[in-house]
Amino acid sequence: MRIRSLGVIDDAVVELSPGFTAVTGETGAGKTMVVTSLGLLLGGRADPALVRIGAKSAVVEGRIALRPGATAAIRAEEAGAELDEGALLVSRTVSAEGRSRAFLGGRSVPVGVLAELADELIAVHGQTDQQGLLRPARQREALDRYAGDAVAGPLAKYAEAYRRLRAVAGELEELTTRARERAQEADLLRFGLDEIAAVEPLAGEDTELAAEAGRLGHAEALASAAALAHAALAGNPEDPESVDATTLVAGAHRALDAVRSHDPALAALAERIGEVGILLGDVAGELAGYADDLDADPLRLAAVEERRAALTALTRKYGEDIEAVLAWAQQSAARLTELDGDDDRIGELTAERDGLRGELSVLAQELTGARTEAAARFADAVTAELASLAMPHARVSFAVRQVEDPEGVEVDGRTVAYGPTGADEVELLLAPHPGAPARPIAKGASGGELSRVMLAVEVVFAGTDPVPTYLFDEVDAGVGGRAAVEIGRRLAKLAKSAQVVVVTHLPQVAAFADRQLLVEKTNDGTVTRSGVTVLEGEDRVRELSRMLAGQEDSETARAHAEELLATARAEG
Repeated sequence: MRIRSLGVIDDAVVELSPGFTAVTGETGAGKTMVVTSLGLLLGGRADPALVRIGAKSAVVEGRIALRPGATAAIRAEEAGAELDEGALLVSRTVSAEGRSRAFLGGRSVPVGVLAELADELIAVHGQTDQQGLLRPARQREALDRYAGDAVAGPLAKYAEAYRRLRAVAGELEELTTRARERAQEADLLRFGLDEIAAVEPLAGEDTELAAEAGRLGHAEALASAAALAHAALAGNPEDPESVDATTLVAGAHRALDAVRSHDPALAALAERIGEVGILLGDVAGELAGYADDLDADPLRLAAVEERRAALTALTRKYGEDIEAVLAWAQQSAARLTELDGDDDRIGELTAERDGLRGELSVLAQELTGARTEAAARFADAVTAELASLAMPHARVSFAVRQVEDPEGVEVDGRTVAYGPTGADEVELLLAPHPGAPARPIAKGASGGELSRVMLAVEVVFAGTDPVPTYLFDEVDAGVGGRAAVEIGRRLAKLAKSAQVVVVTHLPQVAAFADRQLLVEKTNDGTVTRSGVTVLEGEDRVRELSRMLAGQEDSETARAHAEELLATARAEG
């Protein structure tokens, strides 16, 4: 792996051993940048703050050897990458502005592709992972990972049923929460429709009634006007001397008709006057009939006004005229049907929710059984590993329990809380020595004990779900003495079946490494540089002496360092 312009590292090459590689150096030398570089190659978050001050970008390049037919190799080739004699070339660039680019086998790829490969290639653990192990959720994830298909199968079914239940419950809650609003709306619509139905308005009826009311309300004035007009046109029988329009027009027509044969123009005028006479006669006749037919019945007028008042009450509420009222009634009837249909939908959703709860109950019980069975095996395996990590009397166990919740699901006769991963609450317990009560590791484990528990868990995983490479970033924090030797011994054992990279401050751990890399800074007065060198022979003894006593030339420390190396070689 080559690292350029990343943090304190200017330009360095890191060659990792196929077995156990220990990365050491003083605090601040840049050991963490080695871990960060590997994280970038495997799709980690790109932080522009990591770019070395004064550089435009940081670059990490790596060559990863893959087993033939490995899933990672297949996925890389699907992404268009080409393998170089069975090795995969990976590159990641991070600019000072925050842009990031990834290359896989010579092809530019999304960073997400690198992240996908990471799951198949490496397991990274640091001090933050130790803290993560304190959380019950992480402990449950660890147990589920160990259980494998026994939990993964029902968990996938449970997760799908849970997702559907959440969706159904959400829709049901929305409908039931709005039930009062919907009921109020439906009542208002029904009242309005009943009110309109009681009146039974007809299209255009309001216009017709307005005209009739005007006629009935002015019947006497209309009759008097019609009588006067009729007298003016046809004469008044009670006044023989009165002059009427019909008589005058008839006289004019007779005068012209007598001489019409002498002038065609005058004949035309005579024709027109004749037509006027006929028209006056017709109008006079209609006026006589109008007066006779005019109804001045006050009862009819009262009925019309009452009907108009009923229609006006509707137009005040539902539309500006009867046409608009009828349109409102049509739309409201459709909306009422929709609202009434919500009641049926609530019934359907309630039945589906109850069915899903029953399904979750069965699956949750199945999950609990699978986890309980796996928990016993997992605890025994971790306990056995702790015995080889200088905790021979420690005992690890898992508490798998369900928290009761009245709003939960029924499991084995009890109503328990349920979530996206089941109804189980998983807690890792540690009894560090005989007679000590088993307590949650969050409360009962020291920093050193927690480091060893996490390492034991990872070693157990290595036997059930191995990955090619394990990276431990100072997971031996808080450990010293004999326990540190045992951790180094156990890491060396793990390295027989996988590549192990450890960033450590402990010489007892570093002594067991197949290769030890030293990260050190030098200062030329202008630029801080960090180099990575492979330690062999005297150089390695000197570094171990420094780690032991803080002094490279201490004879006692040198003797102890040589003893550590000899012990490690003898066991290797």
